[in-house]
Amino acid sequence: MNYILSDGNHREDLFPFTFTRPVSEIRVGILTISEKWEKWLKAPVSFQTEEYLSEKYPLTVAAENMVINGSYLPNKALIEAIQNLKMGEALMDGEDYVAYTTDSPNEFFSSEDYVTVHFKSDCTIIKNTWDIFSNNAAALQADFDVLTQGRKSQPISNTNKVKSPENIFIEEGATVEFCILNASTGPIYIGKNALMMEGCMVRGGLALCENAILKMGAKIYGAVTAGPGCKLGGEVNNAVLFANSNKGHDGFLGNSVIGEWCNIGADTNTSNLKNNYAPVRLWNYQTEGFAKTGLQFCGLMMGDHSKCGINVMFNTGTVIGVSANIFGSGFPRNFIPSFSWGGASGFTAFRTNKAFEVAEAMMKRRNMEFNDTEAKILEHVFEFTQKWRNY
Repeated sequence: MNYILSDGNHREDLFPFTFTRPVSEIRVGILTISEKWEKWLKAPVSFQTEEYLSEKYPLTVAAENMVINGSYLPNKALIEAIQNLKMGEALMDGEDYVAYTTDSPNEFFSSEDYVTVHFKSDCTIIKNTWDIFSNNAAALQADFDVLTQGRKSQPISNTNKVKSPENIFIEEGATVEFCILNASTGPIYIGKNALMMEGCMVRGGLALCENAILKMGAKIYGAVTAGPGCKLGGEVNNAVLFANSNKGHDGFLGNSVIGEWCNIGADTNTSNLKNNYAPVRLWNYQTEGFAKTGLQFCGLMMGDHSKCGINVMFNTGTVIGVSANIFGSGFPRNFIPSFSWGGASGFTAFRTNKAFEVAEAMMKRRNMEFNDTEAKILEHVFEFTQKWRNY
């Protein structure tokens, strides 16, 4: 069977993160959703996504295909239900499809074309941006169990103060010295060649992924994910950084999601709780209004390639698009469109030629290339998001 991960019905609710990636390339826990499926299925996957993303995330079609909704995180019950599907059958969760079998994958799914099998499970679904950090603890535990099953951790140095060492796994090449590690509240996973500098205080769960760095004296409250190549410091609680992003200095980040190639300046702080303790509303691109999250704690949603300067203060429930650059004193607005340049005193458009120079410089620092494929994706996002920039 050829496995394909589709964007399902919730792509627009997951902007700004799905401006630049398929739904299944969102990271939650230790792995991206697509990596989770490949681990559970023991098979490669491809992507059914928007045309402008398909060069970077291609689709592979075979005679027999299983199309899986990329918003769903796999577990044992879901895998069994999917693998029991016959050709021409669709697994349904209410009005959402979970998976269907076909000889010709179509961008538009209609349950009328299939024999439907109804499915109810406790599997996690990523439908909204805040679902990423809200489900991070459970996803981190599930990934930890899959990645460490039958394997032995590298030894934990005796310079560290440790509680519940059975919930700590250190991959080859990782360095952890003179730190406090409390894994009684969640697992601590240290990826290959990751570095946890001296004096870090970690209360699990934590995923410090491959080549990521936790800076000296960091205070981690869990459930926190620093994706591959990320640099993380200061005070962090219930936050996910996808990959190659930096929050390397003091300042608080809580109940937040940060995309790839972002940089958060020194002493920048995010509010994750309103002064009146009211539920947080968050900008929704689909309705072009502020949606009820039902959450009391919700911080910052920052799309790929966005940056902020030192001492920036973000209001509770702030959404920042792709390739924005925020700086200056005062609180900037709590919805900042993609390719915006400025702060509380006002914004101008951040032109693509300048944005590309910044992206190229940052990626070069990690020995990665900003190529034509990346440029075309950002060009599309610039044009698509023009309607939200009134400057």
